[in-house]
Formats: sequence, structure tokens, C-alpha cells
Amino acid sequence: MPEPTSSTPHKLFDSFLEAEKALPLGKPQKLWVAGRADAICLVRNRAGIFAVSDVCPHLGESLSKGTTNYLNEVVCPWHSYRFSLENGQECNNRTNRLKTYKIEVQPDGVYLQL
Repeated sequence: MPEPTSSTPHKLFDSFLEAEKALPLGKPQKLWVAGRADAICLVRNRAGIFAVSDVCPHLGESLSKGTTNYLNEVVCPWHSYRFSLENGQECNNRTNRLKTYKIEVQPDGVYLQL
């Protein structure tokens, strides 16, 4: 099977129900995708499933070690920088945006667009 390319969706789960079971509500999870050197931070919250770069652009800590909040943000565990899960913007514009990835829920599964 060929490796996913930048235009290929990567199937994460066979159904949304499977994603709900695997992703605790509000708890960031680290995802490694075959063929990629960088990790992705997955978050399921009441607004949906989101994927962002796992590396905080401030000082490089893993965001999957952090928390989320009611503002739909992931919070870095080192210095509490908060990033929008929708667009990657840091709430006070103190550092670069996170790279965001599109998640698509289809009848046959949940996909990450790389």
C-alpha cells in the first residue's frame, strides 16, 4: 500500500464511534503518521475532532502533554500558551500559528487531510 502524500487523506478510524472511544473528551493525544517526522496533536471536544501540529512554536514542547479549555484551545504545558484548535492562532499573538489539519468525518470513517 502506498504511503499517504500531502493530498491523500489518512484514515484514522473506521467510524466516529470508534474515534469517540479512542479519543477521551478534551484530552489531547499524540499521533504519529507513517512517513512523517513530525507528530500531530489530536483533540476531540464538544465542537468536534481537531488536528494541529504537536510542537508548540514558542519553545517546542509537545502539545499532546497539555490540556484544552472551553474556548476550543489547546494549552501548552510549559508556559500556558493557548492556541485555537480551529485556526492555530495563539490567543495573544506572542508566537507563530500552529499548523492545522482538516479532519473529515465520512460514512466509512474519520480522515486526516495531510
